[in-house]
Amino acid sequence: MYLLGASGHAKVIIDSLKASGKKISGLFDDNPEVKELLGYNVFGSFDPNRLGDEELIISVGLNHIRKKIVENLPNIRYGNAIHPSAIISEHASLGEGTVVMQGAVIQSSVSIGKHCIINTTASVDHDCLLEDYVHISPNATLCGAVSVGEGSQVGAGAVVIPGIKIGKWSLVAAGAVVMKDVPDNVLVLGNPARVVKRINI
Repeated sequence: MYLLGASGHAKVIIDSLKASGKKISGLFDDNPEVKELLGYNVFGSFDPNRLGDEELIISVGLNHIRKKIVENLPNIRYGNAIHPSAIISEHASLGEGTVVMQGAVIQSSVSIGKHCIINTTASVDHDCLLEDYVHISPNATLCGAVSVGEGSQVGAGAVVIPGIKIGKWSLVAAGAVVMKDVPDNVLVLGNPARVVKRINI
Protein backbone atom coordinates (compact mmCIF):
# COMPACT_ATOMS: atom_id res chain seq x y z
CA MET A 1 0.00 0.00 0.00
CA TYR A 2 1.22 3.49 -0.91
CA LEU A 3 -0.23 6.80 0.21
CA LEU A 4 -0.41 9.96 -1.89
CA GLY A 5 -0.15 12.94 0.45
CA ALA A 6 2.19 13.21 3.41
CA SER A 7 0.52 15.42 6.01
CA GLY A 8 -1.58 15.06 9.17
CA HIS A 9 -4.37 13.11 7.47
CA ALA A 10 -1.79 10.61 6.23
CA LYS A 11 -0.59 10.06 9.81
CA VAL A 12 -4.02 8.84 10.88
CA ILE A 13 -4.32 6.59 7.83
CA ILE A 14 -0.89 5.13 8.63
CA ASP A 15 -2.08 4.28 12.14
CA SER A 16 -5.16 2.56 10.72
CA LEU A 17 -3.13 0.56 8.19
CA LYS A 18 -0.58 -0.51 10.78
CA ALA A 19 -3.27 -1.53 13.26
CA SER A 20 -4.96 -3.67 10.60
CA GLY A 21 -1.69 -5.36 9.65
CA LYS A 22 -1.30 -3.85 6.19
CA LYS A 23 2.17 -3.14 4.84
CA ILE A 24 2.98 0.49 4.02
CA SER A 25 5.55 0.76 1.24
CA GLY A 26 5.89 4.55 1.35
CA LEU A 27 4.27 7.82 0.40
CA PHE A 28 4.23 10.33 -2.43
CA ASP A 29 4.04 14.10 -2.01
CA ASP A 30 4.76 17.06 -4.29
CA ASN A 31 6.59 18.95 -1.52
CA PRO A 32 10.30 18.26 -2.15
CA GLU A 33 11.17 19.15 1.46
CA VAL A 34 9.18 16.23 2.87
CA LYS A 35 11.43 13.16 2.89
CA GLU A 36 9.74 10.97 5.49
CA LEU A 37 6.62 10.68 7.63
CA LEU A 38 6.43 8.60 10.81
CA GLY A 39 9.48 6.68 9.66
CA TYR A 40 8.18 5.93 6.15
CA ASN A 41 9.94 7.22 3.04
CA VAL A 42 8.32 9.97 0.98
CA PHE A 43 9.36 9.50 -2.66
CA GLY A 44 8.42 12.87 -4.12
CA SER A 45 5.70 13.32 -6.73
CA PHE A 46 3.56 10.34 -7.69
CA ASP A 47 5.35 7.74 -9.81
CA PRO A 48 3.14 4.97 -11.20
CA ASN A 49 6.21 2.87 -11.96
CA ARG A 50 7.12 2.74 -8.27
CA LEU A 51 3.53 1.88 -7.40
CA GLY A 52 3.63 -1.24 -9.54
CA ASP A 53 0.70 -3.53 -8.70
CA GLU A 54 0.29 -2.18 -5.16
CA GLU A 55 -2.80 -0.29 -4.03
CA LEU A 56 -2.94 3.46 -3.41
CA ILE A 57 -4.86 5.66 -0.99
CA ILE A 58 -5.25 9.39 -1.58
CA SER A 59 -4.30 10.67 1.88
CA VAL A 60 -5.46 14.26 1.38
CA GLY A 61 -8.16 15.67 3.64
CA LEU A 62 -9.68 18.22 1.24
CA ASN A 63 -12.51 16.63 -0.72
CA HIS A 64 -12.12 18.63 -3.94
CA ILE A 65 -8.37 17.95 -4.03
CA ARG A 66 -8.94 14.20 -3.62
CA LYS A 67 -11.38 14.27 -6.53
CA LYS A 68 -8.97 16.23 -8.73
CA ILE A 69 -6.14 13.80 -8.00
CA VAL A 70 -8.28 10.75 -8.74
CA GLU A 71 -9.51 12.23 -12.02
CA ASN A 72 -5.89 12.74 -13.10
CA LEU A 73 -4.76 9.20 -12.21
CA PRO A 74 -6.48 6.66 -14.49
CA ASN A 75 -6.08 2.90 -14.11
CA ILE A 76 -5.00 2.95 -10.46
CA ARG A 77 -5.92 0.25 -7.94
CA TYR A 78 -7.19 1.95 -4.79
CA GLY A 79 -7.29 0.34 -1.38
CA ASN A 80 -9.10 1.03 1.87
CA ALA A 81 -7.83 1.81 5.36
CA ILE A 82 -10.15 0.61 8.10
CA HIS A 83 -9.03 0.79 11.72
CA PRO A 84 -9.85 -2.45 13.58
CA SER A 85 -11.60 -0.48 16.34
CA ALA A 86 -14.22 0.71 13.84
CA ILE A 87 -17.56 -1.12 13.89
CA ILE A 88 -18.89 -1.78 10.39
CA SER A 89 -22.03 -3.78 9.68
CA GLU A 90 -21.67 -6.74 7.37
CA HIS A 91 -24.61 -5.22 5.51
CA ALA A 92 -22.81 -1.94 4.80
CA SER A 93 -20.78 -1.22 1.65
CA LEU A 94 -17.67 0.96 1.19
CA GLY A 95 -16.25 2.20 -2.10
CA GLU A 96 -12.60 2.03 -3.10
CA GLY A 97 -10.23 4.52 -1.53
CA THR A 98 -12.50 5.15 1.45
CA VAL A 99 -10.93 5.33 4.92
CA VAL A 100 -12.57 4.63 8.29
CA MET A 101 -10.81 5.91 11.39
CA GLN A 102 -10.64 4.81 15.01
CA GLY A 103 -13.92 4.22 16.80
CA ALA A 104 -16.20 5.02 13.87
CA VAL A 105 -19.54 3.18 13.63
CA ILE A 106 -21.19 2.32 10.30
CA GLN A 107 -24.54 0.61 10.68
CA SER A 108 -26.66 -1.74 8.58
CA SER A 109 -27.55 -0.94 4.96
CA VAL A 110 -25.24 2.08 4.79
CA SER A 111 -23.76 2.77 1.35
CA ILE A 112 -20.55 4.81 1.23
CA GLY A 113 -19.00 5.91 -2.04
CA LYS A 114 -15.43 6.14 -3.25
CA HIS A 115 -12.64 8.11 -1.56
CA CYS A 116 -14.71 9.11 1.46
CA ILE A 117 -13.45 9.82 4.97
CA ILE A 118 -15.34 8.49 7.99
CA ASN A 119 -13.30 10.14 10.68
CA THR A 120 -12.58 9.39 14.33
CA THR A 121 -15.68 8.28 16.33
CA ALA A 122 -18.07 9.40 13.59
CA SER A 123 -21.42 7.58 13.57
CA VAL A 124 -23.31 6.72 10.38
CA ASP A 125 -26.61 5.03 11.14
CA HIS A 126 -28.78 2.63 9.14
CA ASP A 127 -29.73 3.27 5.52
CA CYS A 128 -27.52 6.35 5.05
CA LEU A 129 -26.24 7.03 1.54
CA LEU A 130 -22.93 8.87 1.11
CA GLU A 131 -21.76 9.75 -2.38
CA ASP A 132 -18.10 9.95 -3.47
CA TYR A 133 -15.56 12.28 -1.77
CA VAL A 134 -17.70 12.87 1.34
CA HIS A 135 -16.05 13.60 4.70
CA ILE A 136 -17.83 12.84 7.97
CA SER A 137 -15.68 14.63 10.55
CA PRO A 138 -14.70 13.46 14.05
CA ASN A 139 -17.61 12.76 16.39
CA ALA A 140 -20.24 13.78 13.80
CA THR A 141 -23.53 11.85 13.86
CA LEU A 142 -25.70 10.95 10.89
CA CYS A 143 -29.00 9.48 12.07
CA GLY A 144 -30.87 6.95 9.96
CA ALA A 145 -31.58 7.39 6.24
CA VAL A 146 -29.51 10.55 5.78
CA SER A 147 -28.09 11.18 2.31
CA VAL A 148 -24.95 13.24 1.68
CA GLY A 149 -24.12 14.44 -1.82
CA GLU A 150 -20.76 14.27 -3.54
CA GLY A 151 -17.95 16.22 -1.91
CA SER A 152 -19.88 17.50 1.10
CA GLN A 153 -18.44 17.60 4.60
CA VAL A 154 -20.25 17.22 7.90
CA GLY A 155 -18.18 19.05 10.51
CA ALA A 156 -16.92 17.80 13.86
CA GLY A 157 -19.64 17.12 16.39
CA ALA A 158 -22.47 18.01 14.01
CA VAL A 159 -25.76 16.09 14.22
CA VAL A 160 -28.01 15.35 11.25
CA ILE A 161 -31.51 14.12 12.16
CA PRO A 162 -33.11 11.18 10.33
CA GLY A 163 -34.11 11.41 6.69
CA ILE A 164 -32.27 14.64 5.88
CA LYS A 165 -30.77 15.20 2.42
CA ILE A 166 -27.51 17.16 2.20
CA GLY A 167 -26.64 18.41 -1.27
CA LYS A 168 -23.36 18.26 -3.16
CA TRP A 169 -20.22 20.17 -2.18
CA SER A 170 -21.78 21.74 0.90
CA LEU A 171 -20.31 22.20 4.36
CA VAL A 172 -22.10 21.56 7.64
CA ALA A 173 -20.19 23.54 10.25
CA ALA A 174 -18.85 21.94 13.42
CA GLY A 175 -21.49 21.51 16.08
CA ALA A 176 -24.43 22.26 13.78
CA VAL A 177 -27.77 20.49 14.23
CA VAL A 178 -29.27 19.85 10.81
CA MET A 179 -33.08 19.59 10.92
CA LYS A 180 -34.00 20.32 7.30
CA ASP A 181 -32.55 19.53 3.89
CA VAL A 182 -29.38 21.33 2.79
CA PRO A 183 -29.01 22.49 -0.84
CA ASP A 184 -25.88 22.16 -2.99
CA ASN A 185 -22.87 24.45 -2.50
CA VAL A 186 -23.78 26.12 0.78
CA LEU A 187 -22.40 26.55 4.29
CA VAL A 188 -24.85 25.82 7.10
CA LEU A 189 -24.23 26.40 10.79
CA GLY A 190 -25.97 26.74 14.12
CA ASN A 191 -28.76 24.99 16.03
CA PRO A 192 -30.95 24.62 14.11
CA ALA A 193 -28.60 24.83 11.15
CA ARG A 194 -29.28 27.59 8.63
CA VAL A 195 -27.71 28.60 5.34
CA VAL A 196 -25.28 31.48 5.83
CA LYS A 197 -23.61 31.65 2.42
CA ARG A 198 -23.02 29.94 -0.88
CA ILE A 199 -19.64 28.32 -1.43
CA ASN A 200 -17.93 27.59 -4.73
CA ILE A 201 -15.26 24.92 -4.90
